[in-house]
Amino acid sequence: MKSRKLSRTRRRATILGAAATSVVAGVALLPNWSAGAAVVDDPTVDAKTKATFQRLADAVFTDRTDALVTGEQGDREKPLTDGFSGDVKLSSGTARTEDTALSTLGQRKNQLAKAGEKYSKASTTVTLNATRVTGRTAKAAVTETTTLTYANTTGNQPKTTGFQARHELTFKADRQGNWQLTTIRDTDQGGLAVNTLSKPTTVKVTTAADNTMPSAPRAATTRNPAAKPKTLTGAALDYKAMAAYAEKHWNNYNKDYPDFNGQGAGGDCTNFVSQSLKAGGWKHVPGYVYDYTRWFGNNEIQSHSFIGVNEWSWFAQNSKRTTALANVYQMEIGDVLQVDFDKDGSKDHTMIVTSKSGGVPYLTYHSNNTLRRSVASIVASYPNAYYYAYRT
Repeated sequence: MKSRKLSRTRRRATILGAAATSVVAGVALLPNWSAGAAVVDDPTVDAKTKATFQRLADAVFTDRTDALVTGEQGDREKPLTDGFSGDVKLSSGTARTEDTALSTLGQRKNQLAKAGEKYSKASTTVTLNATRVTGRTAKAAVTETTTLTYANTTGNQPKTTGFQARHELTFKADRQGNWQLTTIRDTDQGGLAVNTLSKPTTVKVTTAADNTMPSAPRAATTRNPAAKPKTLTGAALDYKAMAAYAEKHWNNYNKDYPDFNGQGAGGDCTNFVSQSLKAGGWKHVPGYVYDYTRWFGNNEIQSHSFIGVNEWSWFAQNSKRTTALANVYQMEIGDVLQVDFDKDGSKDHTMIVTSKSGGVPYLTYHSNNTLRRSVASIVASYPNAYYYAYRT
């Protein structure tokens, strides 16, 4: 019979099952339970069970990332649950969802390749941040950290791109204390990791507009436009300092500023870009926080233009600190890209260019925390969005 290669999720699942079997009393059962016995009380989640949750999550997200590198989707003749012989596994519904996810990511790999984006290898790790148990349901908050190595890099092209993504995993236990992973939910404000399949989530936190607020022109996304190199006029800005700040703090937040990634806070993307611009020479314009012609921010107070996507755009144009670029590929280091994912006229996300090579700008941003993702990857992943490119 022809042998078939199992996906990494299934390969790891087999290991997890064997490990779980060797420590049945410690992994998913209370000390006085016996395997297969009816359970009267709700199960607990001890350290070994949490470690198994973490390893299963690591396997799932590693499989997703590998699909972007190799396009492998494992053995489709059997459900993902078949590899498990222990007490923590994917539910049948989650297994089907992951089958679909891997297939879709394989298609994204092909789309990225057409855009010139290829990866030679990847590394994914998952950290278990917290676990909350209610009855027979356990919710695990995890952080996925992934590094992708660009294939066939030349010159000063970045060697790697990376991101962090936060998820909530829901596990449910049966009467025998066996746990199944039933739901995976992205919890980042934005959801812009390259292996994320859900539609970006956005929170519109916008000052009421009036007809005095400038409207930015959209930028084209076609390759190889006429070059538009930067020329410095007036007070020189330090674009390298902007990029250095962004790449230092992409996943290591500066405690001198608040973090707006909390529930309902609107996301931290514009706050992060404003900090980077400030590091490169943008000066405060003090005043009323709601006045979009003012721009300032520190740990204590921030203008809406410092932290809001649309408000930043209004300030940047009104102050003449930026000019519009006709094409996203014309951006240079220190330039800013904004995206309107649902094309409703209200911008949703802000990013800054921290590297450029071979005519391709590479963007760094918060929400998801991402380092040096190419504009080709962004456009390939969201081909129907509206883009706005700003020369700083």
